[in-house]
Amino acid sequence: MRRRTFFGSAAAAGLAAAAPAPEPGKLNAGDIPKRKFGKTGEMLTIVGPAGGRFPMISFDEAKAIIRRAYDLGITYYDNARLYWGGRSEEVYGAVLPPFRKKVFITTKCHKYTKQEAEQCLDASLKALKTDYIDLWQVHQVGEMSEVEQVFGPNGSLEVFEKAKKAGKCRFIGFTGHRDPYVHLEMLKRYDKWDTILMPLNAADPGYLSFEKLVLPIAVERGMGIQAMKTTANSRILHSVTLKDCLHYVMSLPVHVLALGATTIGQIEDDVRMAQQFQPMTPDEMTKLRARAAKLGGPEVENWKRNTQRASAPVYRDGVLA
Repeated sequence: MRRRTFFGSAAAAGLAAAAPAPEPGKLNAGDIPKRKFGKTGEMLTIVGPAGGRFPMISFDEAKAIIRRAYDLGITYYDNARLYWGGRSEEVYGAVLPPFRKKVFITTKCHKYTKQEAEQCLDASLKALKTDYIDLWQVHQVGEMSEVEQVFGPNGSLEVFEKAKKAGKCRFIGFTGHRDPYVHLEMLKRYDKWDTILMPLNAADPGYLSFEKLVLPIAVERGMGIQAMKTTANSRILHSVTLKDCLHYVMSLPVHVLALGATTIGQIEDDVRMAQQFQPMTPDEMTKLRARAAKLGGPEVENWKRNTQRASAPVYRDGVLA
């Protein structure tokens, strides 16, 4: 779904000082606030493009968006091997190599066995046209059975650890959007993750909440925290403005928002909002949560597990019953 183009402001959680507001109607390149990306120590812009929506546009249009993002001063670039059958990574490979030392490239592997992960890494490096990935992540872990695969005797974790040791990636992390309890299990099994990527939006606290269950642990561990689905895939934009959607998530203790864009105007809007941010007050956030709770649940956040189905797994105190 295409998100609306919106010219507005955004917010931050006090993790970085606000840049001077640009003149009305003017977009000042390079004035994007940055936050320290957890224990990685990297300073990254608080917004960056995500490659997941590139299949909606042409290859050349995607390239133009990424070039514009770089020209505007964005340093964070989200991607995954799964996106567009690898072509989303090829977009980055077609634009970013001349600026490699100035950008932070992330990608993900959706395969959980050792052999598949090795193939995934080789394919990503080739498509991105680089000899290292800044952040390589186990992608979209959503079932306990997948956790078992990752950590099993033939699991992908071994490949991630070796890749980091060999310098093929600088940091490792994991992502997912289906079930916060699966995230908790990933955190329980392994304390060396550098980063995490999770869905965070104003509707999330009302249903199977990553903000309530996972975010506090990630903060406690000093992980680099990335947010996705900040507009609930545009599903709450009919009642919550884009400004408030981004404003809310930037007011959480996160470091960067991975934002899908299908036009240059949208990536410019993201930069504009980052430049003009003001943190939401606790009272403002509480009121927005209450409003968004009426919009949420498994039908709106349909990437999450539907716990209302009779066949859904039952958790008691975070343990599969």
